[in-house]
Amino acid sequence: MPEVTADRTGYVRVQDRDVYWEYFGRGDREAICLLNGVAMSTRSWYAFVPQLQPEYDLILFDYWGQGNSFSEDAPYSIPRFCEALTKIVDTLTIQRLHLMGISYGGFVALDYARLYQDRLHTLTISGILLTHEELFEMYEELSLLFYRSGQMELYAYYLYEKIFGESFVRKIGPRLPEMRQKLIERYNERAHCLVQLTLAQDRLFAELDANLPGYRAIQTPTLIMAGAEDRTIPPWVQKKICTILPNSRFEKIEDSGHVVYLEKPEIFFGHLKRFAQAKLLSF
Repeated sequence: MPEVTADRTGYVRVQDRDVYWEYFGRGDREAICLLNGVAMSTRSWYAFVPQLQPEYDLILFDYWGQGNSFSEDAPYSIPRFCEALTKIVDTLTIQRLHLMGISYGGFVALDYARLYQDRLHTLTISGILLTHEELFEMYEELSLLFYRSGQMELYAYYLYEKIFGESFVRKIGPRLPEMRQKLIERYNERAHCLVQLTLAQDRLFAELDANLPGYRAIQTPTLIMAGAEDRTIPPWVQKKICTILPNSRFEKIEDSGHVVYLEKPEIFFGHLKRFAQAKLLSF
């Protein structure tokens, strides 16, 4: 991982709970915010900062239950994560930003667009859905069973079998034991964070039908990038989002699983930068 140092760091408070953020840049360029997956933190993005700079400034932040933010065992809320981001960009005096969310972060990104689309230039999402799907609900239930039973070692094996594409696993095979061990160490004593983050996502889906008109009203240009080998949320499920968001474009990334940004970073961040520059679907 390259040496990366944020130019500014800080906290905002939402419901008397701290949310940690980092800013890379001087404020003289448009900013892109990268939203974490469920088991990530700001540090998870450090290897990819050079993919976006010097063209863009960069905002990172930890939801409750991640990194340096509030991590007690209490209910979390995706709309509150969106409120935290608005407080962060207000602190940085940024009027509009480019927003990108992968996996769990994609749900945060979509809800941010529903609530604050006037603050966005573009929206990019990957590895999410906006429809009720039985298999995804089963995946959520199984994940909760792992978290609550304390079977983090078994969960680490299950997760890394589930989310990666075949060629990526062949490439990083020797590193998998180390990756599993780091995940176990990070959450073995904090499994409640994963439970609360997942329950917050469940609440988002419980309100999906009621909030659907708000999602349909999103006019922000939206790019959806799906891994062709994604078995967590298959590409044909992700493509359904285009029937809901009126100003969206779907790209299927071949030879990639659920975490496209990690498996195909040159393609992923190349698309993201061109889309942010054009602010149009025909980038």
